[in-house]
Amino acid sequence: MAGVREWLDRTSETWTPPGPSEVGGPFRFLFWLVREQGRRVVLGGVLGTCSMLGLVVGPWVLARVVDEGLVAGDTGALVGWTLVLLVVGVLNAVVGIGRHRTMTKIRMDASFRAIRATVWQTSRLGASLARRVDAGEVVTVGIADVQTVAQALTVTGPGIGAVVAYSVVAVALFAMSPVLAAVVLAGVPLLAMAVGPFLHRIERTSGDYRAHQAGLTTRLVDVLAGLRVLNGLGGKAFVAERYGRQSRDLVQRGYRVAGPASWVGALAGGLPALFVAAVVWLSARLAATGEISIGDVVGVYGYVAALIIPVSSLIEGGGDLARARVAGGRIVGLLNLPVPKEGAGGAPAGCGPLADPGSGVIVRPGVFTALVAARPGEAVAVIERLGRVDEAAAPSDRLREGRPGRGDAAGGVTWAGVPVGEVAREELRSRLLVADNDAEVFAGTVRDVVAGRLEADDGRIRAALRVAVAEDVVEALPRGLDATVAAGGSDLSGGQRQRLRLARAVYAGPDVLLAVDPTSAVDATTEAAMIERLREVRRGLTTVVTTSSPLVLARADEVVVLEDGYVAAVGTHAELLRGDPAYRALVSRAQDTEELRDAQDAGAGR
Repeated sequence: MAGVREWLDRTSETWTPPGPSEVGGPFRFLFWLVREQGRRVVLGGVLGTCSMLGLVVGPWVLARVVDEGLVAGDTGALVGWTLVLLVVGVLNAVVGIGRHRTMTKIRMDASFRAIRATVWQTSRLGASLARRVDAGEVVTVGIADVQTVAQALTVTGPGIGAVVAYSVVAVALFAMSPVLAAVVLAGVPLLAMAVGPFLHRIERTSGDYRAHQAGLTTRLVDVLAGLRVLNGLGGKAFVAERYGRQSRDLVQRGYRVAGPASWVGALAGGLPALFVAAVVWLSARLAATGEISIGDVVGVYGYVAALIIPVSSLIEGGGDLARARVAGGRIVGLLNLPVPKEGAGGAPAGCGPLADPGSGVIVRPGVFTALVAARPGEAVAVIERLGRVDEAAAPSDRLREGRPGRGDAAGGVTWAGVPVGEVAREELRSRLLVADNDAEVFAGTVRDVVAGRLEADDGRIRAALRVAVAEDVVEALPRGLDATVAAGGSDLSGGQRQRLRLARAVYAGPDVLLAVDPTSAVDATTEAAMIERLREVRRGLTTVVTTSSPLVLARADEVVVLEDGYVAAVGTHAELLRGDPAYRALVSRAQDTEELRDAQDAGAGR
């Protein structure tokens, strides 16, 4: 028996993502979770059935104790049936433990598979995820919705057992009295119908509550990310008051969900009790007329009392399924977000050139190139296309309206003539790296933060920190490379976080490095040292930075000037200063802004 149970309970250790048919709707997603652990669900159904039938067997044995032992005055039968009743009770306890254990494993397995599916999808979406789904929605899907869906799968055991037990009780009662059987057969569906309106209301109110919950979670994420700025502006109290007001509104919406849910819970316990009372009253009347025996009355009471548990399980399971339908809809909504077609080819040898027809930018291999634009977002858009970050957007999405279709007509970004979209993602990310100024800093030691997904080498890590002029960051921490950095780098200053991000990019050692304004949060002295060291360590490799800093532009091998999202001029910093008045004006404004920033930093004592 143990071997059979282990075989049924065994599930595949391999994981395959859900296909298009499995994410066609919330119930299809639930069925996929059931199918992925089919043997375990079968075991849960068997144990649930045995558990529910055990509740029915007890009253039948008790009826034999009364009729054949007490009423007949047969001591041997009384002792024998009492021992049988004891054995049934012990077996019920053992089966109940097994059922609870299996249901817990089903719930946990479903939770892990759903979480893995959402993580798999978010990794496929990459940087485009933030442009499609709010952070609060992702957090709520990964925590609340996954648990709600997993909880609904526990209905597979008690639910199957409840249906079987209900059928067995109906047959047993029909053998005693067709009238009692008819009452039971008609009564249980009526109980379910009484709960139906509350289940529909749970679905409606849960959807509204769930949407506002995601919005409030998004606001919380934004507040935590911008807490330093809020403190500096003095807006923390205002934001806290607004967040508190929205939280109270969410609580009121929660009450509207809790109302019908509490009615379902109350009816799950109350209606079966009233049903038991009605059936027992009817059986007593039948016993008084001699249609059934006293033992039958005891048995009827036991049968119907035993139905309280399966009927309650069915009602509560209905509530779980109603909530799972809402939560599952949110999960499949995330899983159905379109993902750009994955390339399967290899990256070309060497470092370039990189060409972006959408803007006319051509990055020469082995050159330190600076992108500058009056509107910095135009330069960032070029980096995102070159690095295949915003894959969901059309090439011309970020170009000004006056140049319609220019990017589309020219085709996609190429790397040494190979379309970037045809390169396998894993190889592309290992050889071409986008260092976003807002890239996430995960919690961990300084060693983990700099090494990222690569194996940590202390010598290389210290060399990367030196390139990013971040030695002082490590020296200021009590445990050096073993010092812990908080999630998001919240315990570091903006300049420290920026230097750690650059150190991480340098440590990765890509053939092509695309950096978004990597020196914007540091002073001029640190900036000059960062660029000099970056140029030195990246000699012979392709490096592209977006910047408007004269210090960086003066040290670049080539400067590409963008106007309205398209190349307006190309040359060295000195050549453009001499021959391009618009570039001179742009650099002059940037220099005035930088001097003002340095003066403010000096006045603040930083």
